[in-house]
Amino acid sequence: MSEPLDELGFYPHQVTDRLRYGDTDRQGHVNNAVFSTLLETGRVAILYDKAGSLASEGCAFVIARLEIDFRAELNWPGEIVIGTAVAKIGRSSFDLSQALFQDGACAAVSRSVIVQMDESTRRSHPLSEQSRSVLSNILI
Repeated sequence: MSEPLDELGFYPHQVTDRLRYGDTDRQGHVNNAVFSTLLETGRVAILYDKAGSLASEGCAFVIARLEIDFRAELNWPGEIVIGTAVAKIGRSSFDLSQALFQDGACAAVSRSVIVQMDESTRRSHPLSEQSRSVLSNILI
């Protein structure tokens, strides 16, 4: 029996990315380091949406933690669906739950902590109400 995290429908935000031949390794499957890059595609689609960046002026987002549980191989060629959901919203950070799917099967699940940082002080900076509102739309 699969967990909710293994189901694409669990994730309110979804984007696709195409695998490249150069993503493969000697075993012929997608290298584990590429999984992190694919997850980044899902994060960036939220952080830098067409409507603009979620970061406050003079701030940027940094990853404080990234966990990946590998469930299956990814194989070239193909497209990957990256599912993303906000699991928690804090004062200056938020937790994301993400997963990678190929042909409907879950290949990896991930949890990350993203912190908004003031670029001049290099310290955490509170999330704006606008950012909280956007993140709340994909909160699980």
